[in-house]
Amino acid sequence: MKVKYEAIDQALFIDNRKKLMSKMAPASIAIFHSNDIMPTSADGTMPFVQDADLFYLTGIDQEESILVLCPEFPNEKMREILFLKKTSKHIAIWEGHKYTKDEARETSGVQTIMWVESFEQSLNTLMAECQQVYLNSNEHIRAVVEVETRNARFVKWCQQHYPLHQYLKVAPVMHELRAIKSNLEVAQLQTACDITEAGFRRILSFVEPGVTEYEIEAEYLHEFIRRRSHGFAYEPIIASGASACVLHYVENRKECKDGDVLLMDVGANYANYNADMTRSIPVNGRYTDRQKAVYNAVLRVMRQAMKLLTPGNSIPEYHQQVGEIMEGELVDLGLLKTEDIKNQDPEIPAYKKFFMHGTSHHLGLNVHDVANIYRKFEPGMVFTVEPGIYIPEENLGIRIENNVVIRENGLDDLMANIPLEAEEIEDLMNA
Repeated sequence: MKVKYEAIDQALFIDNRKKLMSKMAPASIAIFHSNDIMPTSADGTMPFVQDADLFYLTGIDQEESILVLCPEFPNEKMREILFLKKTSKHIAIWEGHKYTKDEARETSGVQTIMWVESFEQSLNTLMAECQQVYLNSNEHIRAVVEVETRNARFVKWCQQHYPLHQYLKVAPVMHELRAIKSNLEVAQLQTACDITEAGFRRILSFVEPGVTEYEIEAEYLHEFIRRRSHGFAYEPIIASGASACVLHYVENRKECKDGDVLLMDVGANYANYNADMTRSIPVNGRYTDRQKAVYNAVLRVMRQAMKLLTPGNSIPEYHQQVGEIMEGELVDLGLLKTEDIKNQDPEIPAYKKFFMHGTSHHLGLNVHDVANIYRKFEPGMVFTVEPGIYIPEENLGIRIENNVVIRENGLDDLMANIPLEAEEIEDLMNA
């Protein structure tokens, strides 16, 4: 248990479990496992990252944890059970503090806490009263999973030991629930965005010709961690000049040159919730006329896109609508001709040459958060808005990105206070 962040109100996790159990079939049980601590080589390990679904349901940020929900079990005390790794003097000395049972109750709101050694025996008792078993798996449509997770191992174990039960996927239910953020979740996301803002303001007075991309990365990380962030929400992109046209450039090793635009796609992680910001700033503190024209075109597309993030729209339609807006801006910039658009292959729109990625994705406990992309937008959904224009021939790539919450009538922009206008950025860099 090595968390830096302020404790989250257990009401969030209690309510999340209630929502899930209300959707479970009769005589059913749901089982969730923490992530593994992944190895590197020799005796090395990667930093532990909790499984997002387990965290969503418990707030527990520790390995070797299991949540079992069995809402119709006759003994009420066994309807919610959290199994935890039992500590020892040896573990305390070598690894540090682990949750006590009282701490786990205070964090999660689960009243029945057991040590993980008693899991199999307890499961045997629970399964005798159940017909259907919900098990978890990673069903994100862009996931590439080449290692066997703790959840995946348990699926095989459970089906081997209980072959006559009916097995169900819990992932679609979790995707449905997690797509709508509660006010407590939005508060965590707002904190992540506020920490990201502090990092951005820090580097505005730091960037100048001659600094390196990795020095800028270090400035962000310093600011994030001093504000109780876990660190970067994802591998940061600090891309100057032509590197900004490489969408997932993460080398961050070059010197920033006079006259270049610096594209920074960075976000802080706070309490496992993620911010996702992009800003494109002039290395020398002043945009050229051409750079400002492209910047303002991207900014106009961003603002028009925000107007389309309304209840009832959906990602496929939305991306098509934003593409049509981008077409007009690219024509005005002289990058496309009207004939290019008129003669384009509808499957490969002409604007994709200069704007080849999507405009928005769900955001939350995962940076590319889980959700059904065909589901209609609803209040409480949180999205990025990140159009861009990339012109390799001009060594120029500009992307701008904010994080917003859809409401009944409009949006809440979680990054409304982060400098956005070209003139404001110039003023701050030259203050």
